[in-house]
Amino acid sequence: MKSVLRLAGGYQPAFGSSFGIMGIVNCTDDSFYAETRTAKTADAIKRALTLLDEGAHIIDLGAESSRPYAKPLDPACEARRLLPVLARLRRSAAFLSVDTWHASTAAMALSLGCSMINDISAARWDPELLDVLVQWKPGYVLMHAGGRPGQMQDHPVYRDVVDEELAFFTEQMNRLVGAGLPEERILLDPGIGFGKTLDHNLALLRAIPRFLSLGRPLLIGLSMKSLFQQLLGLELNERGLPTQVASALLLSRGVFWHRVHHVAATRTSLLLTQAMQTEL
Repeated sequence: MKSVLRLAGGYQPAFGSSFGIMGIVNCTDDSFYAETRTAKTADAIKRALTLLDEGAHIIDLGAESSRPYAKPLDPACEARRLLPVLARLRRSAAFLSVDTWHASTAAMALSLGCSMINDISAARWDPELLDVLVQWKPGYVLMHAGGRPGQMQDHPVYRDVVDEELAFFTEQMNRLVGAGLPEERILLDPGIGFGKTLDHNLALLRAIPRFLSLGRPLLIGLSMKSLFQQLLGLELNERGLPTQVASALLLSRGVFWHRVHHVAATRTSLLLTQAMQTEL
């Protein structure tokens, strides 16, 4: 599926390829992958600019860790971490996403030129976030999470995880569009690792065609995640190669957007996949 996505202001970026890469910049000291922690402003800016040079189409900035059992962050602290990074990067002509579920942080980011809000809460944890989305109409990542980070991995149970997520996305898209957020602004993210067991995660990844049937592009974030340890016994520093293999397989199945830590390697993997899919 080609990307049909509009960002803040109704702008539709033309990337000229069959995939989009979202590069991760964590303005934190506690995100699960130490290599991408950038608690210092200068380090976050440097990493973002490096990822852009490596081929990232969107930079995703986050200041509150959403790893399992992470502690919540006060939105004022979140904003203090993000503001100087956003202020610098908006001069780089980059497309910027902010990973937040706080309405005040989202409003600040959008006022500084952010194009997308990447929200793990589906606009349900902060009742004012929906109003911000409707006002600014940014690109919006609608993700499924089986609870908040502090408890989401405590015995996650589903009758059928795929059926339940399909119903969830249908219901939440209707809510968002009904409130005034255009459907063309929405990406869907199944939330790999967010309140799911290994079996749940694999079921979701096998069901990509069913999620594409909802008519929206997909964003998948499985870069370096613990499913590779659970499935293959790999430690964190050994998960780069399987991340690239999984990203290539996902592209071949129609996933356009890939949220990753290692942009250059992902771009290489996806370009090769794209070339091998081209009809002669």
